[in-house]
Amino acid sequence: MQTAKVKWIGDERFVGTSPSGHTVPFDSDRESNLAPGPMDMVLLALGSCTATDMVVILRKKRQKLDSLEVVCSGERAKEPPRVWVKLELCFHLRGQLDRAAVEQALKLTREKYCSVAAMLERTAEIGWRYELESAP
Repeated sequence: MQTAKVKWIGDERFVGTSPSGHTVPFDSDRESNLAPGPMDMVLLALGSCTATDMVVILRKKRQKLDSLEVVCSGERAKEPPRVWVKLELCFHLRGQLDRAAVEQALKLTREKYCSVAAMLERTAEIGWRYELESAP
């Protein structure tokens, strides 16, 4: 079993230590906004999970990826618990990429590999799209 720790450091601020030993600040007070809030981190987790999958899959497909940015947008429920109910992912890719390889990588990310997306799909509709730019 993996273990994470969260330590209160004052007001609505915390420091989390991941199972791998990395520390991350959190601030649940959106007015002071001194660090990401927990739900911000969920969006970032979704983006980084899907981005990692895309990079690894495209590398295995011998695609020349120059850059990748994932834009994660979402809407939360109006009433508590304010879970994510609608999420949109847009992958901005640049490089010498075959469109079919990109679409296959996105399909594998969405349907098989991204564990964060798999969890979030239980409460949220997730839209997936990509924009492909040619390498200069």
